[in-house]
Amino acid sequence: MKRKHILFALTAALAAGSCSKDKNDVQAPGSQIVITTADVVPATQLKWVKIAPQVDKADNASYLWTMGKDTLVVTKDLMYAFDTTGNISLKFSVKTATDSNQKNIVVQLAAPAVPYTNAVTKVFEYFPAPGQFINTLPEWKAGQTDKDMADAALAKLSKENIISLGGFGGYVIMGFDHTIINKPGKSSFLVLGNAFANNAEPGVIMVSADANGNGLPDDPWYEIAGAAYNNPKTIKNYQITYYKPDENKTPVTDPSDPYSSDVQYIRWEDNQGKSGYLVKNQYHNQPYYPQWKGNSIVFTGTRLPDDQIRNTSSDPASPYWVLPAFPYGYVDNQSNTDVNAQIKLDWAVDNTGRSVKLSGIDFIRVHSGIRKEAGWLGEVSTEVAGVRDLNLK
Repeated sequence: MKRKHILFALTAALAAGSCSKDKNDVQAPGSQIVITTADVVPATQLKWVKIAPQVDKADNASYLWTMGKDTLVVTKDLMYAFDTTGNISLKFSVKTATDSNQKNIVVQLAAPAVPYTNAVTKVFEYFPAPGQFINTLPEWKAGQTDKDMADAALAKLSKENIISLGGFGGYVIMGFDHTIINKPGKSSFLVLGNAFANNAEPGVIMVSADANGNGLPDDPWYEIAGAAYNNPKTIKNYQITYYKPDENKTPVTDPSDPYSSDVQYIRWEDNQGKSGYLVKNQYHNQPYYPQWKGNSIVFTGTRLPDDQIRNTSSDPASPYWVLPAFPYGYVDNQSNTDVNAQIKLDWAVDNTGRSVKLSGIDFIRVHSGIRKEAGWLGEVSTEVAGVRDLNLK
């Protein structure tokens, strides 16, 4: 039987890991490993280490990357973010039905030249649904574009000031100057909102890692499976279309609703066969529809149950609306100081609901998760006020 030759080509990307031969690199009996060493490019703490071995003559092989006793990944290519500095010793193992081989690799990790920012540093897209705070949080000015509004959102989020996502589906996509790592079993980050007791407006969280290394949020997204993920009343792939209203039309009022100024303000239709209107109230008179968008806008995502939101007063003149929080897993749901507002990357699932193992993320997407009117409070709309990486001190 011919010996199997396993060739490693170690490549660096995005300040990826530098690799060098280790004195413990000893060939396994009966196999031969040849390494082409990449140029030494120091890797940086909390940035991706990417190593892409080329394996020759190892059909139907299984792969394993380990660090000490810890399994990192079971794929051929390594993509992993570490929170330490100095030299890290990794082992790459290849196994077939008739042969096996392994190699020790040392990755040199340096501290960042400038301390990381524990805040949002990029807003790739700000696309709110209609709502009573739209065009004001942040403010829209005539002629401003998608990019202008993304920049306006960043100006607020970077300082932990509030932006509104409007009604169901409105979203923001945020990025950072480092990778937020996953420490299994521990919380990784907190998305700030303005929730307090009985005033939750939950937003659904999606996360993504920059697998292709282009710095853009165009890789697979994974949903954080919060407490309502498996609730039978949660609707996956809910879709809603909002239609831009004529701001000069005659408002339709309802004598039984003294808090509204137009009960047929912004028409919507969904993929559940339902339709209705987003109501305009007497407290906010500016246009609720995002003015830099077209005549209709469509949003798709997980819709959370809304039957817990209710008026608890028997006096129609003094309605008292209660918006209870879900136990965990959402934005603008629990108070920022509550441990249940913190998010674990262990909760991430793919689009089939299967748990995924993420060593870190580079992008966070939040969308308003509820489609409901709450009387004088207006539509239930998620507010976001920034992100904190809980791994940074």
